[in-house]
Amino acid sequence: MNLKKSLVLVVIILLVDQVSKIYVKTHFTYNETVEVFSWFKLVFIENSGAAWGTKLSDFLPISDESGKLILTVFRLFAVLGIGYWLYDTVVKGLPKILSIAVALIFAGALGNIIDSVFYGLIFSESTYGGPLATAFVDQSYGSLFHGKVVDMLHFPFIENAVWPAWIPVLGGKTFSFFEPVFNIADMAISTGVGILLVFNKKAFARPENEN
Repeated sequence: MNLKKSLVLVVIILLVDQVSKIYVKTHFTYNETVEVFSWFKLVFIENSGAAWGTKLSDFLPISDESGKLILTVFRLFAVLGIGYWLYDTVVKGLPKILSIAVALIFAGALGNIIDSVFYGLIFSESTYGGPLATAFVDQSYGSLFHGKVVDMLHFPFIENAVWPAWIPVLGGKTFSFFEPVFNIADMAISTGVGILLVFNKKAFARPENEN
């Protein structure tokens, strides 16, 4: 896959990701839920940390603000690194499946870094029950590099089920699957990583003209 096609894929994913986030941010109150199907819901939440809402301040003696800044800067460098990986992959004519996987990861990482860098500066605070958040207001909820990532996709395939009593430790306890709420960017990253894991040999195969 050439560089132009790779960039088109990145732009498409980025547009879908940002449009969905901006719509949910400005049309949903915080934690508002819309049931599309019994197994698929739109749930508006915001994540100020890393995966699963983890914060650096949970592990290090630093403030939430400092932890958020460090995480955002780290993500910026990671995006630059992944962008170079994509460019290098395409220029060297490496397998198409590798280009697709890296493009998906790059698009997802870039989508979430836009939230982290700019959303705190652009939007007002989202609250339970309203009012709705608006863009480009005098009182934004944060500052540059201190935005929160918008999540909205929830697939509760199993809710409040009970483990059979005969299972040690877990017997009688309730569980749900799948609990995390995520976004299009997260899906792109997960899909790209999944491709690399499943098609590892094909993705990292040596070019035929290489000894």
